[in-house]
Amino acid sequence: MAERTSAAPRPGTAPLTERSSRVAVARKLTRRAGREKAGAFLAEGAQAVGEALAAHVDGAVRVREVFTTGHERHAAALERARAASVPVHLVTERAAASLSETVTPQGLVAVCDLPDVGVAEALAARPKLVAVLVGVADPGNAGTVVRVADAAGAGAVLFAGDTVDAYNGKAVRASTGSVFHLPVARNRDAAAVLAACRAAGLRLIGADGYATDDLDTADLRGDLAEPTAWVFGSEAHGLPVAVRAELDTTLRVPLYGRAESLNLATAAAVCLYASARAQHR
Repeated sequence: MAERTSAAPRPGTAPLTERSSRVAVARKLTRRAGREKAGAFLAEGAQAVGEALAAHVDGAVRVREVFTTGHERHAAALERARAASVPVHLVTERAAASLSETVTPQGLVAVCDLPDVGVAEALAARPKLVAVLVGVADPGNAGTVVRVADAAGAGAVLFAGDTVDAYNGKAVRASTGSVFHLPVARNRDAAAVLAACRAAGLRLIGADGYATDDLDTADLRGDLAEPTAWVFGSEAHGLPVAVRAELDTTLRVPLYGRAESLNLATAAAVCLYASARAQHR
């Protein structure tokens, strides 16, 4: 049976299997090389797919197609896809699982164009708050920082150095759709990213658990109200020496209890919200 490309599968249409060429092509997007070659990535689940379709309607991101197992919980997203003339393909549970990187696949996946956003473009509007990730390896942490940055009203998230791919499946899921809400740009040259932030009028503050000054002290001085690029380093090693040399200062999150430290995503949330609160006073 020929694979359909209409905006909705006809009643009685046999679902595509994991051996289908269309599913096989989409499955390549679970790997970074496949995403870069195709210029596309996968968004899984009702929340992410719904946000992708909203961005599609707004002209921010193009959704190429949607795969669904046809579960009734997907009805709202599928109706939105059909209204936007996005092709919808019915697939088997096994086909859906082959497109998923989760233990419990949700049976709803959208194929989206990779946004072509450079660092300069992401900073063109001169945002007052930006998150910069340098050498962050865990996609869950990276995606959560995108989500937090979105919630805190940041204008962009910049992935620098050897940071994980922002459109890794786990990172996209952890962002819960925020990857479609604000510019996300990447440049492997961390020094160039920091220079671009400085040129955009942003003060460079590194999050460092061993810094002399802390957020409370900086807030009392009024430092956090300034336009800021918060720079977060890797989970295991923190900020590289070369990156530290480019920063205006480093700050630590004060710990009032007995915990030794905070994980990256939690520390990023505290730092970004401290700046957002100061900037919105």
